Parts: sequence; structure tokens; C-alpha cells
Amino acid sequence: MKKQINVVAAIIQDGDKYLCAQRKDHGELAKKWEFPGGKIEIGESPQEALVREIREELNLDIVVNELISLVNHEYQSFYLVMSCYRCKIMSGEIKLYEHLDSQWLTVEQMSHFDFAAADFPVIKLL
Repeated sequence: MKKQINVVAAIIQDGDKYLCAQRKDHGELAKKWEFPGGKIEIGESPQEALVREIREELNLDIVVNELISLVNHEYQSFYLVMSCYRCKIMSGEIKLYEHLDSQWLTVEQMSHFDFAAADFPVIKLL
């Protein structure tokens, strides 16, 4: 039985563009693009985890708004449950601590980037 990993993702919109980030080059999802976020730690709510992860990974302070999608996806080595929340940047400038790159992309532009499979249902929803 595969390990289940519970994560959260921030859907941060500016006009018709969304903040996307490229993962580092290790693991099954090496160099894939994604909506930023991370694992929920024991004792954290999904919203608390998302605020912490975005601060740690991107140096941004956000407000977490409504849940817009819950994605269940099976990868080769694990099963992912991803809660995606609409978020708003309150302060900070993007600094990459855990990613190779970040881009503000339109939904159309996303088709030209190599996204993680679990992000496809979210892109379709947008």
C-alpha cells in the first residue's frame, strides 16, 4: 500500500495570471511545475500549513480564502491528497528557498510548462 501524503496548494491570482513554481531537481516530481504549497504537519490546519509553507518557500505572507479544489492523485511511489485554496498575497517579495524558478502564468501559458500531474485538474478548473 502506498503512503498517503496530505498537502495544500496556494492558488494566487494577479489579473489573469497565477503564481506557479518549479520544483527542485530531486524525487519523482523533479523539475515539475506546480502551484506552491507543501505538507500539512501534525497539529496544523490546512490553512495554517499553507501560510507556513508559502512563508518558508517563497518569503510571502498570504491570507488563505476558500477551498476551490480537492485533488486525489496516485503517483508511482505515493498517493497525494491536495487541498487547493484561493489565496491573496498580503506582503513580501518572492524569494525562492525551495524552488528552481517561479512565473506568473495565464492558464493558456501553463500548457507550455511541464506541470505535475496532480495540478492538471486545478488548471482545468481555472
